[in-house]
Amino acid sequence: MHSLLLGLSLAASLLSSVKAGFPPKIYGVNLGSWLLVEPWMLPAEWVAMGGEQCDDCSKCIASEFEFAKAYPDTVDQSFNKHWYIFRSRPANADSYFFRNTWFSQSDVDQFVELGLNTVRIPLGYWIVEDLVDRKNEFYPRGGLAQLRRGLKQLSQAGIVAILDHHALPGVQDPQQQFTGRCTTDVQFYTPYNYHRALVWTAVMTALSHVDPAFSNVVAIEAVNEPIMDANQTPGYGTFQKEFVLVVRAVELLLGIPPKTGAEDLGTKVQINANITISLGLAKHLPPIFPAEVQSAVLDAIPILLKLAVQLPLKEIFNFSVSNKSPESLYTNFMDINWQHNNPANPADAAFGPQIYDNHLYYSYVANILIAPGVADPTEDAYLKHNCNLDRIETDAALGNSPLYFGEWALPTQFAASDAFLRKWADAQKRAYSKGAGWIFWNFKIEKSDLAGDTARQWSYLEGVRLGYLTKDPSQLNDPN
Repeated sequence: MHSLLLGLSLAASLLSSVKAGFPPKIYGVNLGSWLLVEPWMLPAEWVAMGGEQCDDCSKCIASEFEFAKAYPDTVDQSFNKHWYIFRSRPANADSYFFRNTWFSQSDVDQFVELGLNTVRIPLGYWIVEDLVDRKNEFYPRGGLAQLRRGLKQLSQAGIVAILDHHALPGVQDPQQQFTGRCTTDVQFYTPYNYHRALVWTAVMTALSHVDPAFSNVVAIEAVNEPIMDANQTPGYGTFQKEFVLVVRAVELLLGIPPKTGAEDLGTKVQINANITISLGLAKHLPPIFPAEVQSAVLDAIPILLKLAVQLPLKEIFNFSVSNKSPESLYTNFMDINWQHNNPANPADAAFGPQIYDNHLYYSYVANILIAPGVADPTEDAYLKHNCNLDRIETDAALGNSPLYFGEWALPTQFAASDAFLRKWADAQKRAYSKGAGWIFWNFKIEKSDLAGDTARQWSYLEGVRLGYLTKDPSQLNDPN
């Protein structure tokens, strides 16, 4: 490649610029239903907010989209109360009190006490508010400020974070609350929405290196649970490659060359403390970065400029040079075996550090693709299958390594005893720790009459309290 003189900005002397990477073994939890609400996890709060319950989630107010559409004047206030702490003064009271809501410092303190080192944070594309078509799309505003608050608290506790693009523009899966909108009209796999997802990626990559609040972000996950049938995800393989290249383009323009292949880029670094000026040079990137990647980076600039004023974030305009070597983010994908029908291999997109994610819920074994080989919903069948699990080896043979299990829990298709759930927790932890580690779904579940006994098998904190999960995540109830 020809040598180019780019006005690249070096990384700041901020914590955000020097990434420590993943811990040697990932022990973590998902922060589900915090910045992306799935009403089944907190039904009483959802109904109290004004949401509804129904068998078909597309037929009532059972998603963030429908909630925002139904309550356009109060949606932001309602969600801000859910996200963090709000100030309230009861009638006839002389003073205010503060109420903890879904995720707060007390949760972080429990994570530290339990030895957790990683969180996966499910996010909707609407956390970058300028990407939302407000005439046709309806979502709450204000989530980014709460994300920054939570990341700071986690960072102070030494916990690293994965930014998980959990709900994609246009919806990536039909009839799923986790996409933010329950609909059969899946439109993510289109050029327009792929582009919006790439712009989201560019913004999040820039913030991860420039914003001190993002100092503990080590990875960005491209798409949570794409449709399993690759025939229904046209263009997804190209998107995987462009996702990685957007991350690496932003990093290169910030003075962070990829760990592999950097010697072939032929770039020279010239310091510029204004990142929007640096990103504006995207059209001069080496040929490895195609026009769509350059366009996504350029489209992120006005969004970052607006955020610099709104947050405010002075580092967008001025940050100092670090004397340390900044680390690249990990790009993160669901593994190749998540899909069938000749899917694209995300390993083919790798350029710099990359990690892979697999999800396994035995309560859904009716779908042979999720847990093949489990013939019967019995204790013995579950344990036998998990004991012989070969996903780590199978993925590694296709270049999908390191692999972590980013979603798993304790639900079963049968009434599980306390004794079995202790074995079941041990078995899964043992199996998944053979890879890069594991992240439990979810850190908490509402305990209410409407939620019933859901927390028993879906909440990490409740699982520890009940003795199914050990207080030290590296240990088992029964080492034998």
